[in-house]
Amino acid sequence: MRDWRGQRVTVWGLGRFGGGLGITRWLLARGAEVHIVDQAGRDALAAPLAELAGQPVHLHLGGQEASDFPDCDALVVNPAVPERHPRLVEARAAGVHLTTEMNEFLLRCPARVIGVTGTVGKSTTTAMLAAVLEAQVDSRVWVGGNLGRSLLADLPRIRAEDYVVLELSSFQLQRTAWIRWSPHVAVLTNLAPNHLDWHGTFAAYAAAKLNIVRYQDPQRDRIVTLDDPQWCDAFMQMFGDLAGIWRYGVDDGGTIAARCQTNSAVESPDAFAAWPDVTLGVPGRHNRLNAAAALTAVRALDLGRPVDPAPLATFAGLPDRLERIGVFDEVTYFNDSKASTPEAALTALHAFDQPLLVIVGGFDKGVSLEAFARQVAERARVAACIGATGPGLAAAIRTAGGQAEECGTLEQAVAHCHGAARPGDVVLLSPACASWDQFEDYRARGSRFRALVTGTP
Repeated sequence: MRDWRGQRVTVWGLGRFGGGLGITRWLLARGAEVHIVDQAGRDALAAPLAELAGQPVHLHLGGQEASDFPDCDALVVNPAVPERHPRLVEARAAGVHLTTEMNEFLLRCPARVIGVTGTVGKSTTTAMLAAVLEAQVDSRVWVGGNLGRSLLADLPRIRAEDYVVLELSSFQLQRTAWIRWSPHVAVLTNLAPNHLDWHGTFAAYAAAKLNIVRYQDPQRDRIVTLDDPQWCDAFMQMFGDLAGIWRYGVDDGGTIAARCQTNSAVESPDAFAAWPDVTLGVPGRHNRLNAAAALTAVRALDLGRPVDPAPLATFAGLPDRLERIGVFDEVTYFNDSKASTPEAALTALHAFDQPLLVIVGGFDKGVSLEAFARQVAERARVAACIGATGPGLAAAIRTAGGQAEECGTLEQAVAHCHGAARPGDVVLLSPACASWDQFEDYRARGSRFRALVTGTP
């Protein structure tokens, strides 16, 4: 571990949501000379820069030319920076010390760490896991990584008997290999092609994900994975068998179950766990799978007591991810603003048994929405279409036999659904499109929906 006092450190990427804020403050507190490089300008970075007001940081904003990168002893790399970026390649060739916010935390964390990764479901699984674990242990549970703020500032308060639950992206895991780190319990939810523009190939993406188990100690650590042939094949290639790996799933009746394979051929009945009557506060089979991952991860910790799923009954979901806003006039409203692709929105459409009114549309990324429109026509009683893709979506839904209204704005869509809804209905914002034509990002879209539904400013 490095002594940062007097070191000249470049933080590459402050981020609009303060992704580099935690590491910047931490380095300053340790006497480092900190330079921040970000391609965004002051206006875009106003919020995190306000947090650093009065701090002795050197700013290099609005570009990423060679001259924007000062000579430095160490470079803190933002997770979004691809490995093949010319500046990163140059820094590596020059022998500059490379690190990340996450790596600096992991090098110093005294607690047991449960890491969660996968293509979808990471955030919800992480939050569910933390909720279940908090009810099981007397020590403190800390949540960070992609979900939550930087935990660097909390290191003095994190004890060896605590637990840290981290959501880990493929970008972050690509670089945990720099310190040859894997968590005590590694949770893998699923695997499908994603972020190929960053990783280059699906194989490279999968390899980054598998860093979560690559450096585990087999005598100490545990793997929890979806009972999926793709993951099992990867583990077989890596370890030679599936011994000690917890696999979870949900059967056709909705029962959540887990099993631990004691060797490559034989399972121990004592290592089987099932939760047949789990009540969830969020809908959908995909959320039962998320709950299965969370419960199995806590089971794999072997805390010496049965794992109680009761906290999941009051789990309301994360903001913008099938988040239950509330019941108004006997109509239940859900915010799924993060569903900015047709695939994500389809998952939400099929999460409900009740009659459904859905708000769809937004920025036009040039993705075909015809198949999605057919599913909306089949599943939703009413579709309120907004944004740049709204007119085309409405026409496609009507062509497929559905009922659709061109609403233009989110305000008009909420009003239309409120007028059309009946007692027992569900109103769902699951746009299947990005938000950039009308909102800064999906968070702003979800926040506006929440305010419209609840009547708050």
